[in-house]
Amino acid sequence: MTTLTVRGLDDKVIEQLKARARTRQRSLEAELRSILVQASSQPLVLDALAEADRIAAMTPRRIATTGIALSVQMGGEP
Repeated sequence: MTTLTVRGLDDKVIEQLKARARTRQRSLEAELRSILVQASSQPLVLDALAEADRIAAMTPRRIATTGIALSVQMGGEP
């Protein structure tokens, strides 16, 4: 396994993480490991947006309406 060092975290962030770990009855290290594992398994929003862009690129921009007649009935009877 690799060791990871994170520098420059605000003291308030560290205290909040310690409190979170305490509520889950974990060490700070175990809590951070859990957070990182969970975050790494989440799909990125950018991946979903890229997929949406890919699908949109395959979709025609305009739908031809030439020769299409629409009949709209107003009132109570179909």
